Amino acid sequence: MRAVIQRVRGASVTVSEERIADIGRGLVVLLGVAAGDSPEDAAKLARKTAELRIFADAAGRFDLSLLDVSGQALVVSQFTLLADVRRGRRPNFTQAALPEEAEPLVDAFCAALRDAGVEVQTGRFGARMLVEIHNDGPVTILLDSQELERPRRG
Repeated sequence: MRAVIQRVRGASVTVSEERIADIGRGLVVLLGVAAGDSPEDAAKLARKTAELRIFADAAGRFDLSLLDVSGQALVVSQFTLLADVRRGRRPNFTQAALPEEAEPLVDAFCAALRDAGVEVQTGRFGARMLVEIHNDGPVTILLDSQELERPRRG
């Protein structure tokens, strides 16, 4: 499971000219589910997302989490995060989970964020969406559930 996390002042999702989600201060999570990902991966990534300290404290340092600032999350499923572009010019998406496997894991990620105390809004799984993001900073972080438990060097 892979997530691109952007700290935002606001964000929204529109599908077929209808705004279906709208948040203020918080995080946009573009979420890609890989074949073989599990509910445990979703829970682990959600916990990391909720607790990631990328909001500034009074001194201007990254020391506050989404939970600390009572921020919102907008989660948008994005299988293209699993693109393999090592060969040729056309992305290969064979590493991405099939929709019937991916959708329940996106839902599990959102449920775990909610269980942590985060207000969550979502895009529409499988839909063509217009995502408006007002990146704050800009601050953008890449998280991969397979790399969360790697030991640090040095």
